[in-house]
Amino acid sequence: MLVMGFMSGTSLDGVDVALVETDGERIEGFGPSAMMAFSSAECAAIECATADALAWNGYGDAPASFAAAARVIESAHIRAGRDVIAQAGRAPDLIGFHGQTLLHRPERQITVQIGDPQVIADALGASVVAQMRQDDLMAGGQGAPLVPAYHAALAERIGLGGPVAFLNVGGVANLTWIGADGKLVAFDTGPGNGLIDQVVQARGAGRYDDGGRFSAAGTVDAGVLADLLSHPHFRGDGPKSLDRYDFPLEWAAARSLEDAAATLTAFTAAAVALTARALPSPPKVWIVCGGGSHNPTLMQALRDLLGDCRTADHVGLRGDFIEAEAMAFLAARSLRGLPLTFPGTTGVPRPLTGGTIWHPTKIIELV
Repeated sequence: MLVMGFMSGTSLDGVDVALVETDGERIEGFGPSAMMAFSSAECAAIECATADALAWNGYGDAPASFAAAARVIESAHIRAGRDVIAQAGRAPDLIGFHGQTLLHRPERQITVQIGDPQVIADALGASVVAQMRQDDLMAGGQGAPLVPAYHAALAERIGLGGPVAFLNVGGVANLTWIGADGKLVAFDTGPGNGLIDQVVQARGAGRYDDGGRFSAAGTVDAGVLADLLSHPHFRGDGPKSLDRYDFPLEWAAARSLEDAAATLTAFTAAAVALTARALPSPPKVWIVCGGGSHNPTLMQALRDLLGDCRTADHVGLRGDFIEAEAMAFLAARSLRGLPLTFPGTTGVPRPLTGGTIWHPTKIIELV
């Protein structure tokens, strides 16, 4: 099938969309991809909903801001999807839609992603698989990370024998370890770019640490770094997941932008190295994808701690679109009833499929 996948991450840079030819087990080919950036007004609507979600925390009626933000998410996804459909010259056979995460509280079986799959199905004229975390949560899993099955398929496609690890550095960072026998182990390692982005944005210095220039010019605060690494997330083994807002940032106000960025960059790398101690064996190579792979300061920090770290683009993959591609791959697996999550990736008791499908009911136009 030709399957379209979407991802809009907590970094709020925009919507990634990619086409993949797949049966949900193997990757036969890649179609066009694109990133549709959010406007400043769209970012503001999503940021408002995110702030309201943190205050709400899953208790009582959902905030009214969720509906406005959902319309933003739907419109941006539709624009991005139509762009890629035009490039491909045909509609996809299926769509994998993740939506925008506002809150993730796995200990209470709560995960909130906004955006109506029916609106996407009607506008793009293809069936949509969404809500791929919920079944895992209800069965006692963490609901994250979702991407490991796709990482394993990528490793097979490019001929990487295990043990190998994929490290996705988005708002939160997560890793997938793939053993020589195909065994999967995965978990959120800790913060990715999210905390750095928040500090940069709070200082009016842009949306992210472009090229790692702020962190490269700063000094790591060893005391703050030690405090951050004492967070309960880093205690104990086994599958675990995070929300990007699970770590405090109050300390950053008393530091320069450069020192705060340097400390948070060191925290991201140290968190990966610390949690990686729980892996069955050290990876021979780390494949780094997501926005963090474009930060030379972070990449060097990872190499210093982990050894052989290569960007996904370096090994011939589309590093910025792996999560969007993964949503396409998982949609195909869901349609076939194949497992999306596993005991070693989310802590779910058994390999578990998931997702709900929405079929087009009408064709609508959104602007």
